[in-house]
Amino acid sequence: MIITRRAFTSALSLTGLAVLAGFPPLRLIAQALAQNAADVAKPMSLPDMALGPANAPVTITEYASMTCPHCAAFNDAVFPKIKAAYIDTGKIRYVFREFPLDIKAAAGSMLSRCIANGDAAKYFAVTDLLFRQQSDWVTKNTTEALSRIGKQASLSQQQVEACLKDQSLLDKIVADQKYASEVLKVDSTPTFFINGEKIKGETSFEEFDKRIKALLKS
Repeated sequence: MIITRRAFTSALSLTGLAVLAGFPPLRLIAQALAQNAADVAKPMSLPDMALGPANAPVTITEYASMTCPHCAAFNDAVFPKIKAAYIDTGKIRYVFREFPLDIKAAAGSMLSRCIANGDAAKYFAVTDLLFRQQSDWVTKNTTEALSRIGKQASLSQQQVEACLKDQSLLDKIVADQKYASEVLKVDSTPTFFINGEKIKGETSFEEFDKRIKALLKS
C-alpha cells in the first residue's frame, strides 16, 4: 500500500528463457543479481540510514513498516545477532529503509527521521524504541504516543507537530516507497536484499549467517 498525501492528512487529524536464448542459466542469474544490487543501491529521495562501513563486501538492505509485527519480531530477535556478529565487527553494511504499510507507520518513520536528524546511530536507536513500544503507540492515540516519544528524545511538542505535518518529508518517504514497489517489487514487510538477492518475510539469524558467510568467502 502506497501512503497517499490525502490519506495521511485525514488520518492524522528467469532460467528457461536463458536456455532458449543460448546463455548459461548461472550467468544470467549472476547478471540479474548484479543489476538488482545496482537498483537497490541507487540514491533515494532520503539519505540512507546505515550502519557499518560503506565499502563492506556485503550489504543488507531491509524494507520495513513501523507497524509490522513481523518487523518488530525481527528487530527484537534477529537484528541484534546480526549487529553483534557482522555490523559491529565491520564485516557488513546494514541499510534500513521505510516501507510504511499504513498511516501510523508513516508517522512513526517521520518521527524517527526528525529525531535522528541525519544521525544513523540515533535513527536505529529510535526505530528500535518504536518497534519495542509498537503495541502502545499503534493501538492507542498515535499522535499522543508519538509526541511522548518525541519529548523523551528532547523534541518539543511544537517540533513533534511540525515533524508529523512535514509534507516534504512525507513526499520523500512515499517516493522511495513507490520506487521500492515498482522497481524492486517490494510488496510486503519485512523484505531484505543481500547484495541484490531478495528475501521476503521474517528470516532466522541462521539463514542470514549462512548467506553472509558464503558471500564473505566469495
